[in-house]
Amino acid sequence: MSKRLLAEFLGTFWLVFGGCGSAVLAAAFPDLGIGFLGVAFAFGLTVLTMAYAVGGISGGHFNPAVSVGLLVGGRFDAKDLIPYVVAQVLGAILASAALYLIVSGKADFAGIGGFATNGYGDASPGKYGLSSALLIEVVLTFMFLMIILGSTHGRVPKGFAPIAIGLALTLIHLISIPVTNTSVNPARSTGPALFVGGMALQQLWLFWVAPMVGAILAGIAHKALFETE
Repeated sequence: MSKRLLAEFLGTFWLVFGGCGSAVLAAAFPDLGIGFLGVAFAFGLTVLTMAYAVGGISGGHFNPAVSVGLLVGGRFDAKDLIPYVVAQVLGAILASAALYLIVSGKADFAGIGGFATNGYGDASPGKYGLSSALLIEVVLTFMFLMIILGSTHGRVPKGFAPIAIGLALTLIHLISIPVTNTSVNPARSTGPALFVGGMALQQLWLFWVAPMVGAILAGIAHKALFETE
């Protein structure tokens, strides 16, 4: 179990450091900014690379909602859920701390700004309201878990699941960065929010509730539709 938890910690660290780091450090860099497209690919690449690197040890969840969806879908043991979630959240916090130290070392540092936090209303990149944020996070987490559950099923050729999952997360970000800055991952939302505080922390509840609801619905749906004889 210690090795599995370390794998989840490292995987979530890389997801937040790589994904949020690309948003904070490179998205709007003068003249050579990678923009939304680059950030979307960064998130997808973090999952793809770490799924191959440590997925064979822990299953490569890197996301509390994924762990819950797999539990509901009959692919994960309930006794392991809390340790996995703790490891994932700690990985996200450490990655956010590392990013904070990097950002604060800039010569003209004047605060961390949004720091890739998730939000709705005034905190949404496109000023989308609570209902829009709730709906898109539920729908996209639902589809993310359906892809994870399907691509890791025994009927599917082995070894290709990380590609499908990484590309799915890329697509999810391409869709929803303007709406919520894209969460579908409570740990990813928690790390940056702790360093920004204020509205980011006040709105954090949605980025736990919506992904969990989407994951639970996907676990139920996949088990009912595709796991029966």
